[in-house]
Amino acid sequence: MRRSDFGEDFSWGTSTAAYQIEGAHNKYGKGNSIWDEFVKRKRKIAKGHHANHTCDFYHQYESDLDLMKAMHIKNFRFSISWSRIFPEGCGRVNQDGLDFYNKLIDECLQRDITPWVTLYHWDLPDALEKQGGWTNRNIIHWFTDYVDLCSRKFGDRVKYWMVLNEPMVFTGAGYFLGVHAPGKTGMKNFLPAAHHAVLCQAQGAHVLRSNVSMAQIGTTFSCSHLEPATNSEKDILACKRMDALLNRMFIEPAIGKGYPIEDLKLLSRMEEFCKPGDDKLSLFDFDFIGIQNYTREIVSHAFYIPYLQAKIIKANKRKVPSTVMNWEVYPNSIYQMLHKFSAYNVKNIVVTENGAAFDDYLIDGMVHDMEREEYLKQYLNEVYKAKREGMPVTGYFVWSFMDNFEWAEGYDPRFGLVYVDFQTQERIIKRSGHWYREFLSGEK
Repeated sequence: MRRSDFGEDFSWGTSTAAYQIEGAHNKYGKGNSIWDEFVKRKRKIAKGHHANHTCDFYHQYESDLDLMKAMHIKNFRFSISWSRIFPEGCGRVNQDGLDFYNKLIDECLQRDITPWVTLYHWDLPDALEKQGGWTNRNIIHWFTDYVDLCSRKFGDRVKYWMVLNEPMVFTGAGYFLGVHAPGKTGMKNFLPAAHHAVLCQAQGAHVLRSNVSMAQIGTTFSCSHLEPATNSEKDILACKRMDALLNRMFIEPAIGKGYPIEDLKLLSRMEEFCKPGDDKLSLFDFDFIGIQNYTREIVSHAFYIPYLQAKIIKANKRKVPSTVMNWEVYPNSIYQMLHKFSAYNVKNIVVTENGAAFDDYLIDGMVHDMEREEYLKQYLNEVYKAKREGMPVTGYFVWSFMDNFEWAEGYDPRFGLVYVDFQTQERIIKRSGHWYREFLSGEK
């Protein structure tokens, strides 16, 4: 398998997110985000880590883009920090924030790197969270105003746009489980947050369509290949419920199928937050769908778990090869997800995230991360298999370009192709990064 096997029009890149790499968390007019506040809470982040400085990409972006160019990476997916643009979430615009992203976009283009912009990657302005955040239906107006400004300011140079990043994760982990910002819990928070995310997903896309000519508009979904633990009816039904929640809940309203209530009855409670016409407001014909797959999950029936009566059996319990995130290494999962999303008859599918965190060690100025290199090769083989079979996969982005702040797990999980010394801000290309460079150059 070589790069040329995928065709000349296939998009190769790497992905990042603003809060995870930028730093400068309270400088240059930026307002607080929910993550700026969440990291202050005790026992929420591993080892008390925070992203106040992280990779210092805000100041290092030019040299980071030089490194990206040297690695033959032609497409760079990054997100815009909402609170860097609107410090209070709406109203007053921060010119320094606009200037930063204008410079970042221009510097990408000068290096022949195509910018792929994610508008929301989990860092809601805290001022809006104080008004209910994603549980407040006004988020639709706040968000579309933000999208309108970004698309008008950057749309003359940015062709590829993603509206939301993994709505299942930021609503589930942030508004039901409480393990991510803003730390809310319960169905009373999750259901309205999820419904409003579905509406913003479509309405933000409509703003982009109106403002940016020739735009390629997508949105991204986390997804995992799911299998029942046994062939028992209880486990099979539990797996269907989990699939409805984790893989189907956000794409199906966008394509006119509504919420998958038949397989997950609790979603009937969404009606409490729906208004007449919301089914139409949820629709958008995306130019591409971004899927973000890392692993397979095994699901069993669990009567004691409320709402789902289902649980995921972790990789270490099953004694299978896994990453430091305790995610099973199962390359066929990405093929299965491409197959699943192809069945929705979407125009194009881009793998907007795929990668792995392993124990990386800097020895004599090198990181010999053979496990990551092998992981990427195996998963890419499955992407190639899907493309060869006619599935509409048109791009692949590694998560992540460089090591960064990995949300509640802090800095211990390293996903990067580039090693970052967070004390000195030194960057060192790992073995996997050298392999990716050679692959992209056609040398391998």
